[in-house]
Amino acid sequence: MIEARILLVEDEEIARSNYEYVLAKEGHDVTGVGDGQSALAALERSTFDLVVTDLRLPDMDGLDVLQKAKERLPEAEVLLITAYGTVPMAVEAMRLGAYHFLQKPIGLDELRVTVKKALEKVRLRQEVNLLREQIAASAGTALVGNSPLTRALRQAIAQFAAVDSNVLILGETGTGKELVAKLIHVQSPRRDKRFLAVNCAAFSEQLLESELFGHEAGAFTGARNMKPGLFEVAEGGTFFLDEIGDMPLPMQAKLLRVLEDRTLIRVGGTREIPVDVRIVAATNKDLKSEVEQGAFRRDLFYRLNVITLNIPTLAERREDIPVLAEFFVGKYARLMGKNVEGISDAAMGLLKGYSYPGNVRELENIVERSVAMCNGSLIQPAHLPDDVRGLGVRLTRATGDEPMTLLDNEKRHILAVLESVGWNRTRAAEVLGIDRASLWRKIKRYGLGSGSDS
Repeated sequence: MIEARILLVEDEEIARSNYEYVLAKEGHDVTGVGDGQSALAALERSTFDLVVTDLRLPDMDGLDVLQKAKERLPEAEVLLITAYGTVPMAVEAMRLGAYHFLQKPIGLDELRVTVKKALEKVRLRQEVNLLREQIAASAGTALVGNSPLTRALRQAIAQFAAVDSNVLILGETGTGKELVAKLIHVQSPRRDKRFLAVNCAAFSEQLLESELFGHEAGAFTGARNMKPGLFEVAEGGTFFLDEIGDMPLPMQAKLLRVLEDRTLIRVGGTREIPVDVRIVAATNKDLKSEVEQGAFRRDLFYRLNVITLNIPTLAERREDIPVLAEFFVGKYARLMGKNVEGISDAAMGLLKGYSYPGNVRELENIVERSVAMCNGSLIQPAHLPDDVRGLGVRLTRATGDEPMTLLDNEKRHILAVLESVGWNRTRAAEVLGIDRASLWRKIKRYGLGSGSDS
């Protein structure tokens, strides 16, 4: 299986042969050329995920190759090879859009690691662009992410959308329960009818009854005209009852009757009105526990709990954090009219290491704030909130009641950062704001595992 297509531009034949051999062993399809004109010709006739080019070529400099590659393949990355005397030019090339530069003589392990990181960035960008296309094609509704849990949820949504049974969505605040409800609707036979949502916790019992079932003229003070309820307005479509666990018990009984009889009576009315809607309900509460405590009707629970979807927390699908974060960057950069193109490696390491008690909604808020603060092309650690950077006051507790010691807290935080950056000590030191020597001493002191030194 081909991992990626790479264009290698190097005029030194022995070096080019060595690089080609190493990259081909990694599973890549490598096209090697020895001069700039051959590189430009290859860019015209083929597509590549990554271009690796020497800055000093016999017929032109690598900046020409860089510019052509960026014009021809905007999603590709360009990695520069430079001798000591061309380092200032390489720094300028990075300002113009190059991913990174390697200084000769190049260690083959260094080449492998840097190419791997560059291709991870390419694949992330490709995944984000694909998701944007899917969201545009699905009227703005799509489940972002490609972790095993997200793929399983996406598959379950597609499977259950086709049947017309009631659905109960369980998940913490901020996990995207309403988004899942919308996805069920847009993939169901009812997709051409309305999707309506109501938050059961946002109304008093009397107002909620009027909202759901409607009222007749004169039913109560201020009810001058007849008003159809949301059940009637959603006729033929999908009705999403959010925070169903907060619905008062008397209202639960009335809702149960609608689900059982498929009819309703408006407030102040006597006529039964047929109802044809699919019910999707959601809660962040443990409804089984609520039933046992008498706070939720057992019969209503069974009526709603025909199909159950459990939404994972963001902490449970951490693999989705980079693509979600980049997706939100694109969203808010467009809304704010800013030229923010992405997130730096150091900032992404912090985002990947954060706990997200507020789940996806919190990540979106963090990225929106960061885009607003960013005046460059990349979000940096300084643009992130203090809590994400580890500067906020957070009390971490062990399994018992006693708080963890400062040393235990530091050990846990360092381990989380190391894991978030794949044990790359250089990147971990950048994220932690310390030098590599200090990080090495702390790793040794706490007896943590070892990883990449690059």
